[in-house]
Amino acid sequence: MNSGQVHSGLIIVDKPQGWTSHDVVSKMRGLAGTRKVGHAGTLDPMATGVLVVGINRATRLLTYVVGTSKTYTATIRLGQSTVTDDAEGDVLSSASAAGVTDEAIRAGAGVLTGEITQIPSSVSAIKVNGQRAYTRVRSGEDVVLAARPVTIHGFEIHDIRSVGDGSLQDVDATIDCSSGTYIRALARDLGSSLGVGGHLTALRRTRVGPYSLDQAATLDELATDLRLLPINDAARVLFTSRELPDSEALDLSHGRFIPAGPDDGTVAAFAPDGTLVALLKNSSDRARPLLVFAPGNGSAQ
Repeated sequence: MNSGQVHSGLIIVDKPQGWTSHDVVSKMRGLAGTRKVGHAGTLDPMATGVLVVGINRATRLLTYVVGTSKTYTATIRLGQSTVTDDAEGDVLSSASAAGVTDEAIRAGAGVLTGEITQIPSSVSAIKVNGQRAYTRVRSGEDVVLAARPVTIHGFEIHDIRSVGDGSLQDVDATIDCSSGTYIRALARDLGSSLGVGGHLTALRRTRVGPYSLDQAATLDELATDLRLLPINDAARVLFTSRELPDSEALDLSHGRFIPAGPDDGTVAAFAPDGTLVALLKNSSDRARPLLVFAPGNGSAQ
């Protein structure tokens, strides 16, 4: 794939620890031989796992990938709070977690399951008056972000173990959550609810929407095989499909409305030859194009 023409599609990257999401995009630009590369959903440098990367015209799908639910495996350390709510920040406070029972930890996770409000970490990438929150914090500002609603579909605890002299406890968990959830904040809030503080020490994203680690490849693997999921196939996985006759495919390729279909959500519409023509959404008795991809599926378009 690398030696020839690279077409539009998604690549599921297993991001290594220590790399920013932007680092991965820069690397993929070199591997794919195109500047038109983007990603869906930032992972902190400490975190590893699934990072969905779009190539050429498939970058237009990334907005829809970002909004999907995610799954993470995480290790939460109870007994210490940090500036960043993870292991990369200085310790703010310590309190022995030796007396915290397994039952209390599981109950605390239960309280943090379902529809909750969450205050993102002050060192998140959220912009405050045009500047990233983490930039303001690093310049000495005291930043408190507004709470936002998120949904924790599952907070399953697998293991609880003492660390060091027993004053710290590590909790291994799997978390299924809505887009926009901060796992660092979840670790902080679990520790706070137990009265001992908490922070994240390890994080691995195992799923983004329909894409999982089973489909992911390391950067070393991608250097020899891009494993591109073509844009037509990627759209079929992300959306309900609608097969079009030639006349409707032609109308959509020119941005015209066509008759409404049976599905009210966003739909991927395909020409008879299987080419992705557009993303559609019903509007009364018509389906309007949200994004038009026709004509063709060539590279660098």
